[in-house]
Amino acid sequence: MFVYLVRHGDAKAEEVDPERPLSDRGWAEVERVARHVGQLRLPLAEIRHSDKLRARQTAQTFAKFLNPTSGVREARGLNPMDDPAIARDDIETFPESLMLVGHLPHLGRLAQSLLGIDREIFAFPPAAVVCLVRSTRGWLLEWILTPGSIPTES
Repeated sequence: MFVYLVRHGDAKAEEVDPERPLSDRGWAEVERVARHVGQLRLPLAEIRHSDKLRARQTAQTFAKFLNPTSGVREARGLNPMDDPAIARDDIETFPESLMLVGHLPHLGRLAQSLLGIDREIFAFPPAAVVCLVRSTRGWLLEWILTPGSIPTES
């Protein structure tokens, strides 16, 4: 089983739009990463996102390229300051591969909790995907994909 942790794409400043939708750069980066991940043909049951607009927009873009079997839905425990134990419990009880779209600092703390470490070991830039795999020894880091690691199309 895999869990994919995705940070939402770059968002507009609150002063520009209080709902903080994705910026033009955010849309472009999320689409580029989602298209690339879609080419990997990952098994994915569901995409869950926080109640923030930028996370929902990111999740819906990934869904276009990944076609999760159970679709996309808003879920509890994915907001910036939420306790990572909420999402961890949901992950541990879900029997299939799952993508969670959220925010910092929550995603970093969730990754640390799943990996059993007490410090941050990687950055989570906007539109980044961190893939963890469940093994007999617990959760392991499989790969990280950032917008900067994907060549831009010419």
